[in-house]
Amino acid sequence: MKKKSLLFFAALLTSIMAAAQMADPVHFRSELKMLEGDEAEIIFSATIDPGWHVYSTDITDDGPTKATFHADKLEGAELVGKLKPRGKVKEEFDEMFGTNLRFFESQGAFVQKIRFTKPKYDISCYLEYGACNDEMCMPPTTVEFSKKGEAPKLAQQAPEEQAQQAPPSAPEGATIAAEPQEAIATQNTDSITIEAPSGAVGGASPSGAVGGTLWQPITDELKAFENAGSNDMSLSWWMIFLEGLLAGFLAILTPCVWPIIPMTVSFFLKRNKERKKAIHEAITYGLSIVVIYVLLGLLVTLLFGASALNALSTNALFNIFFALLLIVFAASFFGAFELTLPSSWSNKIDQKSENTTGLLSIFLMAFTLALVSFSCTGPIVGFLLVAVSTQGDIIAPTIGMLGFAIALAIPFTLFAMFPSLLKSAPKSGGWMNTIKVVLGFIELAFALKFLSVADLANRWHLLDRETFLALWIVLFALLGAYLLGWLKFPHDDDKRSTNVPQFFLGWVSLAFAVYMVPGLWGAPLKAISAFSPPMNTQDFNLYSGSVEAKYTDYDLGMAAARAEGKPAMIDFTGFGCVNCRKMEAAVWTDPQVQKLIEQNYVLISLYVDDKTPLPQPIEVTEVDGKKTTLRTVGGKWSYLERTKIGANTQPFYVLLDPATGKPLNGLRSYDEDIAQYIEFLQKGLKNYKSGE
Repeated sequence: MKKKSLLFFAALLTSIMAAAQMADPVHFRSELKMLEGDEAEIIFSATIDPGWHVYSTDITDDGPTKATFHADKLEGAELVGKLKPRGKVKEEFDEMFGTNLRFFESQGAFVQKIRFTKPKYDISCYLEYGACNDEMCMPPTTVEFSKKGEAPKLAQQAPEEQAQQAPPSAPEGATIAAEPQEAIATQNTDSITIEAPSGAVGGASPSGAVGGTLWQPITDELKAFENAGSNDMSLSWWMIFLEGLLAGFLAILTPCVWPIIPMTVSFFLKRNKERKKAIHEAITYGLSIVVIYVLLGLLVTLLFGASALNALSTNALFNIFFALLLIVFAASFFGAFELTLPSSWSNKIDQKSENTTGLLSIFLMAFTLALVSFSCTGPIVGFLLVAVSTQGDIIAPTIGMLGFAIALAIPFTLFAMFPSLLKSAPKSGGWMNTIKVVLGFIELAFALKFLSVADLANRWHLLDRETFLALWIVLFALLGAYLLGWLKFPHDDDKRSTNVPQFFLGWVSLAFAVYMVPGLWGAPLKAISAFSPPMNTQDFNLYSGSVEAKYTDYDLGMAAARAEGKPAMIDFTGFGCVNCRKMEAAVWTDPQVQKLIEQNYVLISLYVDDKTPLPQPIEVTEVDGKKTTLRTVGGKWSYLERTKIGANTQPFYVLLDPATGKPLNGLRSYDEDIAQYIEFLQKGLKNYKSGE
């Protein structure tokens, strides 16, 4: 039953993620507002979802998609001035484009003024706009408006006066079809209408058209890949469990826990003359430890909630808080102060355990251990909860605490079962303080990681890649110096000396610091790519290497892939997509990624904001049954993305078999994890070769 529940949860989560791919963050309504005299306004009013913004009219052409007005038909009216934004426009400098960008948040409007030239008017026009959030951008999107009617003022004028009205003219910033109305009507009649993608198997569609087997939707196949990859969730849970297990074993070796083990085991053996009963109580004691820490993991989940834990991975405030928390823990391990709970708590619990009997007594003893050992286990538990919570998995804290508690409970149970092992166990000493200091260095290193996430989220550029690496280099060099005996902390013994294990660990730490040095000049440093900021934050970079697509046309690229006998990698991107550039700079520059793409794939980059006009408009039917007219190359690729993979944001990457148009792996979006991107490419290549 539990397995079925987990499978249902995974399937539900996959469905939610798939539905979230088709973003609809901006909601427009359009209207024609009559003004005094012979003028009116076409108003496009927008309501914008939180976190998203719509770009204004007056931004550079080299930047994101700006708002523009286009008129397909303008009979009996002419444009007056340019399209103008109305509302609160924000302005910020964007370092990626090197200029100020103006945009609306929450709500805004665009207004185009017109003047009536005839008593009757027939208007057909549309607004084109671009919208982005911090992770993705929508393709250029259009809002249609059409209306026929009579102009109140001119309807009263004589026909002679109307005949003298000036012909429509197009001011700067707007476009009007130059052909006569008869020509426009003919063009619309001849436009291509496609109800559903169909055509010859594997054939390239004619220039400007859409259709064919290669355009068939693959959303069901992509979901199958995502469901098949649900084992990755189980794998990540196993990794979290092992992390908790390791943290528990480290906690055992601290001076707050290790000395308590022989005392507790001896207590159970003396309390019960029968060894069998002593072992039974020791096992119960260990299980009580497990229950206490698992409940702690559940408490974290209940306090934060599912949505909050999912937001921790990128939320700046949470990451700063966690970073400061880890710094405090590190200072405690270094000996600046002791993190202890009020002694009255442990005393009361201890008295309760003495006054009670049975299972409750043993459980209270285990709770006393948790309180007494808090000064050592607290920072480790805190670090573990911080690390697993920011993975966005609501079950992770509980799984991490389960691993931690099992490791912590093992020695109490083991020594109770085999008391003779206590004689061979190492005695308490200065080596336990060394472990605490090493853990302090590790917590400082991860604190910098969390600060880096906050820095990237807010684009402060205070902790760019070379700054982060410099701090890590110094940190691990100091750790190596400490392990070799060159540094001392307040709790260290004056006669402390370096033993053989410390020598080797110090050697490894110093070597790791040296390994990171070339990263200051742009070396990829794949071993820490998951921790360091992306390459595009590096100011001084001597590393050269970029991946560029040979094809920007879907059908031509797929034909080339078939000819070369290689799978196709489709890159849904945009000229104004900031995160597309980040992926290209941070992930595609990795040597292994670059080699995989260039040698094993035909890369096809489809720019959804390419404003090159199509040879003729194409009328298509969307998934929801609505009719849409494609006018630009970018609109064509945006339609392909919506109908084929069920998404409308960028960047998105999909690996296809060029002969069938079927997927070779699941989708990949904005994620700078190089290791996972390599796995994504390798799996697609393997599936392609196995199907040959």
